[in-house]
Amino acid sequence: MSEDGVTLERTLSLKAVVLFGLAYMTPLIVLGTFGVVASTTNGSVPTAYLITTVAMLFTAYSYGVMARNFPVAGSAYTYVRKSIDSRVGFMVGWGVLLDYFFLPMVIWLIGAAYLGARFPDIPNWVFLLGFIGITTALNVYGIKLAAKVNSLLMMFQVLVIVFFVLLSLGHVFGEGGTAALFSMEPFFNADSSMSAIVAGAAVAAYSFLGFDAVTTLTEETVNPRRNIPRAIMLTALIGGGIYVLVGYTTQLVHPGGTFENPDSAAFEIATAIGADLFGAFFLAGMVLAQFTSGIAAQASASRLLFAMGRDSVLPRKLFGALHSRFHTPAFNIILTGAIGITALFLDVLSAASFINFGAFIAFTMVNVSVIALYYQDARMRDEYGFLKAVVVPLVGAIVNLSLMANLDIQAITLGLIWLSLGLAHLAYLTRLFTRQPPEVSFDEDAVDDSNTANEPV
Repeated sequence: MSEDGVTLERTLSLKAVVLFGLAYMTPLIVLGTFGVVASTTNGSVPTAYLITTVAMLFTAYSYGVMARNFPVAGSAYTYVRKSIDSRVGFMVGWGVLLDYFFLPMVIWLIGAAYLGARFPDIPNWVFLLGFIGITTALNVYGIKLAAKVNSLLMMFQVLVIVFFVLLSLGHVFGEGGTAALFSMEPFFNADSSMSAIVAGAAVAAYSFLGFDAVTTLTEETVNPRRNIPRAIMLTALIGGGIYVLVGYTTQLVHPGGTFENPDSAAFEIATAIGADLFGAFFLAGMVLAQFTSGIAAQASASRLLFAMGRDSVLPRKLFGALHSRFHTPAFNIILTGAIGITALFLDVLSAASFINFGAFIAFTMVNVSVIALYYQDARMRDEYGFLKAVVVPLVGAIVNLSLMANLDIQAITLGLIWLSLGLAHLAYLTRLFTRQPPEVSFDEDAVDDSNTANEPV
C-alpha cells in the first residue's frame, strides 16, 4: 500500500461515469421488481416510476451542486461535513455505509439466486463466491479495466431491455392484439388509487439507489466540476426514462397487479412474450446485470471508506491507503468483498432492509447541505439564487423524508441501531463531542479540471 499519494488517478470520461452510475442502478431492476411494484400500485407501475423520477431529480440536482463545489471522493459524507459540521458529516457517512456495504451483498445474493434457480444441482455459495471473487479482482486491478468491463456488460443489458420492450409491443399489437398503442390504463386504472401509487413510488425509489454513487468517482474523473454534475443528472434521467418505458410496455402485456409469484413476475412475462428461448436470454441478462451492478457498488463502497480513512475517522493506514501498483483502495475493496461473504448466512430481504434507511438519510442531508452552503457562501448566493439553492433542495429533502416514513419498522429499527453504534464511535473520536473529528485538508481548487491530466476511458 502507498500512503504518500492520497489522490486517485484521473482517467474516467463523462460517458464512463454515466455507465458506472447506470450499472450501479441496474436498469433491469425495473423488471426484477416489476411484480412487487405492480402489486403495490394495483397495476400502475409507470406512474410510480414517473413520480419517483421527478422526485429523485430534485436530489440529483443537489448532488450536482455539491459535487461542483467539492469535487473530491466521499459523496454525502464529504458534502455534509464541509457545509454543516464534521460530526454531522461523520454520522451521515456512517449511515450511508448501510447502503454502500449491503447493496453489493444484495446484488451478489440476487445473482447467485438466479443462477441457483437455473442450475439447482450446484450450491448457491459457489455462485456467490464467484461473483465476489471476480468483481473484487477487477476493482483491485483498477477502475479503468472495471469501467471497460462495465461498458461491455451494460451493452448486453440494454440489448435485453430492447428485446423485452419490442417483444412486449409485438405481443400486444401483433396478430390478434387489441390494445391501443397509447393507453392510460398502465398509468391509472379502475383499481388504482393515489395512496397505492405513492406507496409503489416509495418501493420504486429503491431502483434509483446508485445515481448518487457517481460522486464517489470524482477524483478519478476528467474535469469533475463539469462532468460529475452532468453525470448525476444524466444517470437519473436515463435510468428514470428506462424505468417508465419498460414499466409501461410490460404493464400493457400484463395489466393489473396479480401474479402467481410477484418476486419472479418478469420471468413469467418473458416466457409469455418470447417462449423458453427468450426466457433463457432474459435470465442471462439478469445475471449479467447483477454482475455489472456489483462492480460499481463495490467500487463506490471502497471509495467512501477511502475518504473516511483519509480523514482518519477510520484507521488511515488501512482505509486511507492506495495499492502501490494499482493505485486503488485495495484494502477497502477486499473488505467489502469479505463482508459480502456473510451473505451466505442471510437472505435478500434481511440484507436489503438496511439499505434504504441509510440512502434516504444521505439524500435528505445532501439537500440540506445545499441550503446550508447558500447561507454561508456569498458566491453561492450570487450564482444560484434563492430558488435554486433553497427551494429546490428543500423540496428534495421533504420528498426523501416522506419516502423514509414509508419504510417498514424493521428497517427503521435496524437503521437506528446502526446509527447508535456510529454515535458511540464518534463520541470516542471526539472525546465525548468536545472536538471535531480528524480531517485531512484537501484543496478543492487544486483539482485538475483539464482534459489532459489523463486520457479518458
